[in-house]
Amino acid sequence: MLYLSTILLSVFITASLIPIAIKLADKYHMVDFPNPRKVHTIPIPRIGGLAMALGAAVPIVFWTVRDDFVIAYLTGAGILALFGLMDDMKGLGYKAKFTGQIIAAMVVVFYGGLRINSLGTLLPGAMLLPEWFAILFSIVAVVGVTNAINLSDGLDGLAGGISLLCFCCIGYLAYLEGNTAILIISLALAGAIFGFLRFNTHPASLFMGDTGSQLLGFSAVVLAIKITQGNTPLSPVLPLIILGFPVLDTLTVMVERVREGRSPFSPDKNHFHHRLLRLGLYHAEAVFIIYLIQAMMVVSAIFFKYYNDWALLTFYAAFSLIIIRAFVIADRTGFQFKRYQLIDFAVKGRLRRIKDEQWVIRISFGISKIIIPLLLLLSCLVTVKVPGYASVIAICFSLLVVATRLLAKKYMGFCLKFVLYLTIPLVLFLIEEGQAAWISAGMFRLYHLSFGIVAFFVLLSVKFSRRTKGFRMNTMDFLIIFIAVVVPNLPDQLIQSRHLGLLAVEVIVLLFSYEVLITEIREKFDALTVSTLVALIVLGLRGITGF
Repeated sequence: MLYLSTILLSVFITASLIPIAIKLADKYHMVDFPNPRKVHTIPIPRIGGLAMALGAAVPIVFWTVRDDFVIAYLTGAGILALFGLMDDMKGLGYKAKFTGQIIAAMVVVFYGGLRINSLGTLLPGAMLLPEWFAILFSIVAVVGVTNAINLSDGLDGLAGGISLLCFCCIGYLAYLEGNTAILIISLALAGAIFGFLRFNTHPASLFMGDTGSQLLGFSAVVLAIKITQGNTPLSPVLPLIILGFPVLDTLTVMVERVREGRSPFSPDKNHFHHRLLRLGLYHAEAVFIIYLIQAMMVVSAIFFKYYNDWALLTFYAAFSLIIIRAFVIADRTGFQFKRYQLIDFAVKGRLRRIKDEQWVIRISFGISKIIIPLLLLLSCLVTVKVPGYASVIAICFSLLVVATRLLAKKYMGFCLKFVLYLTIPLVLFLIEEGQAAWISAGMFRLYHLSFGIVAFFVLLSVKFSRRTKGFRMNTMDFLIIFIAVVVPNLPDQLIQSRHLGLLAVEVIVLLFSYEVLITEIREKFDALTVSTLVALIVLGLRGITGF
């Protein structure tokens, strides 16, 4: 429950702070204006990183044991967030940025004890690096990766998605190693990214700015080094696999700039994501391709975590050569991705006609409005028992919903999201502890099947909605689906025995369904408010009566 609470708290705090942050961005002119190097065409607030930093910091401070490493990490992250905020407000040169990054790196290295002492079997006899070299190497690595993630923040959702996949991988490795502090930090950062990405996926309404991108890069490299150094069977090459794509991107661009006689820090549009756009991919397609590559890398890190260090290094070298060679060939040959008219006119055209007729959306959304609340109510009845703390939470949420409806109706949508986003994971987690006696095995299978039915009608509603401001699927949904597919197949007995993969999928389905429902009902919340109250009251009464 601690881990679930960490994610939910960071998601909620980040999402809650973003509207406030946007107002601050307007007041203090923290806006990213378009220019020839930028992809966006309208001014966008760049203060999302501040909301992420605060959203992640709260659960980390609450639930981690503050040893020297955790204190050093929080201090270094705070220094980078401060420098990033100044850069987002006034604009800092690369020398000032480097100063902040070096100070943060020195804090975690000297005070936090972060060291790249071992390269495993890459050195004869697995010898340790000299202390002076380990310190220097660690500082260079931290600063380098911090910049790599910062420079990858060139398309909507790109840096956030890459970092999210990294933190999921690092968190799982920390879970295997029993390192609770790193696991909680990883989960808090992942939750903060989830809270931010809904505002940052294409077309973005908010950027993370240097505050966010530097924080994510710094956190990823520090946690990856910490979990793979010291007394652990994990390969010390794993950070290169986990973070290797943005590192390769940065190194490739800098080498090209030097070859052209320019400063390695001079801006241009030669990053991998820019090249994918020049090959004819749309914005979301370029992001999706990079997500796929990064997902392949983190899955490789998970499944080959104990492999020979030379084998992992060879894999990364081969991966790097393939990526670089592919872009070189594409540049020389003028390759462009083809657009097939048959798909655009025959398939998409037919779907467009069905959308215009509106009969599908009327049926699918009409069914969705009924079965989604019913599924939540059924979930409240299925659990074997409701503990006292869950009953108290349900009663408090009921009072919050009623108070918001009577006193602050304009915030009803936000209130329902807040309540449902915390209630749904709690209820489904309780079901994994056991189901009620009146539920037979066959009925329980039908209950699980109902999530698939809900997902089917919700996806139909999303696909055939004609509303320009309704819910839209985007590249963030790939990240959600990827996590839902990978979690059940992780090589861990506890995860598989407790069906945590199925739990993750069902939580995602119900949360996604309610998000679509809240977005599409056009602020007519009365029916949804009543159904939510009924579910909360049932949950509260079951805890009080013991039924």
